[in-house]
Amino acid sequence: MAKEGKFHDAINGRKIPILTLDNKWHKLFTQAEESKEMEKLEKKLNELIARQGKLNSELKDLKKIKQDLMNGIVANMSAAQDENNHKANKIVDESKRLIDETNEKMEGYEDELLDLPRMIQDTNKELMLLTMEECYALLKDNTKDIIAIGKWIKEMRVELKRRILKKQHMEIVNVEIYSWLQDIFGPEVMDMFDIEYDIEAQRNDLLAKREAMLEEKERQKSEQSRGGTAQNTELKEQ
Repeated sequence: MAKEGKFHDAINGRKIPILTLDNKWHKLFTQAEESKEMEKLEKKLNELIARQGKLNSELKDLKKIKQDLMNGIVANMSAAQDENNHKANKIVDESKRLIDETNEKMEGYEDELLDLPRMIQDTNKELMLLTMEECYALLKDNTKDIIAIGKWIKEMRVELKRRILKKQHMEIVNVEIYSWLQDIFGPEVMDMFDIEYDIEAQRNDLLAKREAMLEEKERQKSEQSRGGTAQNTELKEQ
C-alpha cells in the first residue's frame, strides 16, 4: 500500500497519455505478461474510448439531420401558412416532431460525452498505477535473480579456475610419470600401456601453459600493487 501511495503521488497532477493508444505501453508486455486485472482495465478503457468516438460521430450526424429538417421547415413554411395545403403542413409538423426527437437524443449524447473524459481519465490512471505496480514487482524479481545469477557465475568462475589448475597439474604429473617410466623401462615396455604420450609435445605445451599462468599472476599482482599505490597517493593529497 505504501508503494501504491508513492506511485499515486508521483503521477498526481501529471498529464498521462492514454495508455492503450501508446505503442510503448504495449511494448512493455512483450517482456511482461498482463494480469487478468490489467486485461480487464485495458478492455474497459478501450470500450470507453470507442464509446466516446461513436457518440461524437453520431452527434455530428444528428446535427446534420437537424439542419436538414430545419431547412425543410423553412422551405415549406410559406406553403404551410395555407391551411388547405395539408401536404406542406404535414411536412412541417413531422419535421418539428423529428427535430424534438433529435434534440432529445443530442442532449442525451452530450450529457454522456461530458462524463466520458473523466471516466476515461480515471480508468487510464487506474491502469497506469497497476502498470507501475506490476512492472516494479517484475523489476524487483529480475534484480533479485540477476544478483543470484551473478553470484553463481562468480562462484563458477572460481571453481572453473580451480579445476583448470587441477587438470593442468594432473597432466604434468602424467607426463612426468610416463617420461620416467619410458626412461627406466624403455619404449618397448611402455607399448604395453594403453596410454600414449608425445612426451616432447606434451611437455612443451604444459610448460607454455605454466608460463602463461605465472605471467597472469604477476600481471594481477602488479595491477593490485598499482591500485594500492594510487589510493595511498590520493589519501596523502587529501
